[in-house]
Amino acid sequence: MSIIQTEDFIQSIADALQFISYYHPLDYIQAVGRAWEKEQSPAAKDALAQILMNSRLCAEGHRPICQDTGIVVAFVEVGMEVRFEAGADLEAMINEGVHRAYTDPDNVLRASVVAPPYGERRNTGDNTPAVIHTRLVPGDRIGIKLAAKGGGSENKSRFAILNPSADLVQWVVDTVPTLGAGWCPPGILGIGIGGTAEKAMLLAKESLMAPVDIQELMERGPADWKEELRLEIHEKVNALGIGAQGLGGLTTVVDVKILDYPTHAASLPVALIPNCAATRHIEFELDGSGPAEFIPPRLDDWPQVTWRADANAIPIDLGRVTREEIARWKPGDRLLLSGRMLTGRDAAHRRIQEMVKNGEPLPVDFRDRFIYYVGPVDPVDDEVVGPAGPTTATRMDGYTEMMLGQLGLMGMIGKAERGPEAIDAIRRHRAVYLIAVGGAAYLVAKAIRRAEVVAFEDLGMEAIYEFEVENMPVMVAVDSEGNSIHQQGPAEWRVKISEIGGLGK
Repeated sequence: MSIIQTEDFIQSIADALQFISYYHPLDYIQAVGRAWEKEQSPAAKDALAQILMNSRLCAEGHRPICQDTGIVVAFVEVGMEVRFEAGADLEAMINEGVHRAYTDPDNVLRASVVAPPYGERRNTGDNTPAVIHTRLVPGDRIGIKLAAKGGGSENKSRFAILNPSADLVQWVVDTVPTLGAGWCPPGILGIGIGGTAEKAMLLAKESLMAPVDIQELMERGPADWKEELRLEIHEKVNALGIGAQGLGGLTTVVDVKILDYPTHAASLPVALIPNCAATRHIEFELDGSGPAEFIPPRLDDWPQVTWRADANAIPIDLGRVTREEIARWKPGDRLLLSGRMLTGRDAAHRRIQEMVKNGEPLPVDFRDRFIYYVGPVDPVDDEVVGPAGPTTATRMDGYTEMMLGQLGLMGMIGKAERGPEAIDAIRRHRAVYLIAVGGAAYLVAKAIRRAEVVAFEDLGMEAIYEFEVENMPVMVAVDSEGNSIHQQGPAEWRVKISEIGGLGK
């Protein structure tokens, strides 16, 4: 019988979450390195290089891989011969570990959890509570799988109950393009098959905890029907040409994971959950001998990739840029932004909309400015701001007409594609939409020289900041005529992959 001390359990949770905030799983980052080596799309290769360099910087500096440090998901297997120290409450211990991890002054992690989920949606301040799944199992140990799941990928979770005779692979291939690029590919697809609706979703989520091993599977060949499905889905999804960040390219997923469970004869429940470029998870055991120990990976094992700004990147002075100048930009153009920009996300846009509706004066002037969709991590030491990568721009589509038409905004910066409504507004108002690389938050933050909250401070990470940046790398995603790289890139690479055959696998 093992006795688990409360402090050992709490500290293990906290240490694990800090560990995964700045260390990618080595198997994942090496898979991204292989994708970079074979990538032929210049835009995708540049994005992969930023992701790889960002990963190394975070591992060296012990700062978050992504500004979205995720909602904590815990799968806990409690051995039936385990005893906890008197007074221990499993969920309370996990949440205390989350609290410690996310408020650690040496590496502050962004608080992203809001409660209640509908209505007021106030930030809980420390990223609690975690989402916890518990099982009782034989033995005298506790097994814990932890993940920090970002909102961009979690929002792309999908579920369907298919007819038993349906083509499951085709459902996946048809579904992935509908996800857009907000889940920050290249990533991993987790697929749950069977059980009931809630069981399929849990299977998909837990499958993402497994190591990346698709290359080994390809070399040795499949041993069962699940491995056959993994290989088929991996090949067919990559053949879609979506590529890194949805820009078009050879690698959209670096692995496909599948867990299954028996189901009703009339049903075929299928769940799909992607992991993003900020894949973060870890697994450990407690046996009563003390807290878990986490051994840092060797930096020598990271892919030796250094990102540098493209020689053809165009320097842009945000204080002088004109609408005539942005009219010359085309999808895929690389820019280096310098000067002052505003920031804003969902909550800020919603408040702006309410103020405009009520005829209230706005705290900042948006006319002929650029806004960056970001919720940064708090700074530590001499930082002016913590990791500050882009959030999914699609969520701001409903506000785009107001921001461009009524408030005179010139340009927006985010990640992923824009929908038809936003693209139409961009075209009509001769504005522009730029993207930064999702999964390169610490690298992007290196370009920020000053950060000041200028409005809505009560919104925390969703407040409006003014950033002063120097050579911030971005790419034109939607030009002033409404042309989108997220439409053009994958379409072009889908054709190229069909022509080059095996290179798309």
